[in-house]
Amino acid sequence: INTARSKDDTRRALGGSAGVNVEESVVIGRPVEELYRFWRNLENLPRFMRHLESVERITDTLSRWRAHGPGGTIVEWTAEIINEVPSKVIGWRSIEGSEVVSAGSVNFDSVGPTQTRVRVRLQYSPPGGKVGAALARLVGRDAATEIREDLRRFKQLIEAGKQV
Repeated sequence: INTARSKDDTRRALGGSAGVNVEESVVIGRPVEELYRFWRNLENLPRFMRHLESVERITDTLSRWRAHGPGGTIVEWTAEIINEVPSKVIGWRSIEGSEVVSAGSVNFDSVGPTQTRVRVRLQYSPPGGKVGAALARLVGRDAATEIREDLRRFKQLIEAGKQV
């Protein structure tokens, strides 16, 4: 993979008016390290992100994502972690050739000994055609609302103490 070229492709696809930008956050009553560790195990994400069918670890930095689309369709893409600071941030982007062009980050900021602000930033650009329409309905109903609901479910799951 030509990383410089594929990063430019992602940047170009998400730049200007082409990309949709979303930022949402929630404060959760758990220590930062615990939340980071749970999220970093990407296979946990479908437990609170309803649109995800699965996230499969390929390597430590590559993962394969499957999401539910409308009418029983499935949208798939491969994502790469491009920035990681343990207990602080996980940044990712879809790799070249994926059905979905996206990039984003999740930040973990301690706001007290047992309080953590989890902030998700997401940029995405649905591809054209049938897959693009499916993704637009999947995420685009209102991407901010989707992420806000995901974070609310994450908070409930974690604060309830269900197998972290």
